[in-house]
Amino acid sequence: MLAAVAASTCSVAGGFVLNRHTCSQARVQHDSVQAMALCIAALRGGAGSGVRGLQGVAVTSKAIFSQGSHTLAVDRKMHAENRGKVVSEMKKLGAKDSGLVVVQGGGEMNRAETDHEMLFRQESNFHYLFGVEFPGCYGAIEVGSGAATLFVPRQPDAYAVWMGTPPTLEELKEQYAVDRVMYVDEMTKFLSKASPELIHVYGGENSDSGNPGQPARFEGSDAYTLESDMLHRGLHESRVVKSAAEVEILRFANKIASAAHTEVMRRCKPGMMEYQLEAIFLHHCYMHGGMRNAAYTPIAGSGPNAAVLHYGHAGAPNSRQMQDGDLVLNDMGAEYYCYASDITCSFPVNGKFTPDQRALYATVLKAKNEVVSSIKPGTSYVDMHELAEKIIANGLVEMGVLTGDLDGIIEAQLPAVFMPHGLGHNLGLDTHDVGGYPKGATRATRPGLKSLRNVRELKEGMVLTVEPGCYFIESEIKNALKDPAKAKYMKADKALSMIGKGGVRLEDNVLVTSEGVEVFTSVPRTIDELEA
Repeated sequence: MLAAVAASTCSVAGGFVLNRHTCSQARVQHDSVQAMALCIAALRGGAGSGVRGLQGVAVTSKAIFSQGSHTLAVDRKMHAENRGKVVSEMKKLGAKDSGLVVVQGGGEMNRAETDHEMLFRQESNFHYLFGVEFPGCYGAIEVGSGAATLFVPRQPDAYAVWMGTPPTLEELKEQYAVDRVMYVDEMTKFLSKASPELIHVYGGENSDSGNPGQPARFEGSDAYTLESDMLHRGLHESRVVKSAAEVEILRFANKIASAAHTEVMRRCKPGMMEYQLEAIFLHHCYMHGGMRNAAYTPIAGSGPNAAVLHYGHAGAPNSRQMQDGDLVLNDMGAEYYCYASDITCSFPVNGKFTPDQRALYATVLKAKNEVVSSIKPGTSYVDMHELAEKIIANGLVEMGVLTGDLDGIIEAQLPAVFMPHGLGHNLGLDTHDVGGYPKGATRATRPGLKSLRNVRELKEGMVLTVEPGCYFIESEIKNALKDPAKAKYMKADKALSMIGKGGVRLEDNVLVTSEGVEVFTSVPRTIDELEA
């Protein structure tokens, strides 16, 4: 597809010569044993210690994460800043200097009862605070001083045989830029000596999933007074506004994922399987960005599947053969150092829009562009959702799907028939990142808006998605036609004729700046670019 796309691929995909670090393979991991072993050679001076970065400055710190010279070097000292932000937020809520934060990292997971270990990815809050890549760890932060202690599993002698000699505690202290490192089996002694007045553990509820946060579980916990609200609120509030270091990681994740989407567009053609688009995307992100993990299950929905909002799951694994005349909707992102990109592109498989496809695409593109141009600090994201709904409703009138007064159409809640999801969400260590519903915020009950994952007034430093869409979903259209309040604004024949033709979603990742936004996502968007 497209000469313009090919040129964009070359310029974006090859444009990342940043900093090299000797521990570049640390991110390629299977479990605690392997992830720690991969750092050993670098930590013990196996590779050159005076490697030059982009500006010719020697990179000597061992507290660096990198996936090679073509990727981004991340200074793990960023996590000390993160810890400071969380403690500061907790103090606003009444946390005392005599308190102690105790958090538990993710654990190993096996496939059912077998010894097959699933690929480990660190729990997001633990990564935010400590940046540790392997499982089985705990962390403690003194509220008064901010001093951080990392607790790591003590490995058996067989560890060295299978995975290599583990790093020493001193090496891990330098690598993860913490005040001290101890073994997990020394936690009881540490807590007894610290004798905290109160231990803050994680709890609360995730506003997207509704699932409860899991507090740290550790030996001897029943001897202490535990509290779970302050850490939950402090973490979520801290993660809402990104630091400069986090912004750089998210920007890099977007550059690589944008190039991958562009490569998918370039290679897509009728007769291919949907999963082949997924494979092209994942390969590009890993090959050019060292991104082993997808940020979420990739969606590559063609034809009618483009109207299935979370297509691509195990029961519908991007398995349709794409046909000439189809639209395809690709919602795919990858993550670097646990930070996500989340980009959606929609385009004709054969490179040419039909009249209906062109009108639909133009409507969604207009909604995305107008929302992006309207965002600035203080903007209500609820207002942005409603702006997108209004533009999409007007476009459907112009297409002949809806008819009548625009205010009446909106009052009848018809926009949610065609865009049943929210406009977007916070983005960071999780695709649907935390903090969209601060304490006291209430969720709307009306269709469409109730699915919005962020109801805040936007702040400088927030990173979020803008992803309006319009879909022709059979159940939604037929149910709307049964409702007289909605049916009077619908042209039934036209609406029914669009069933099976899928839909369009366009998703950009943006940073709220002092004057507006910076759009991280860089992919062909205009109709002319897509048809070139």
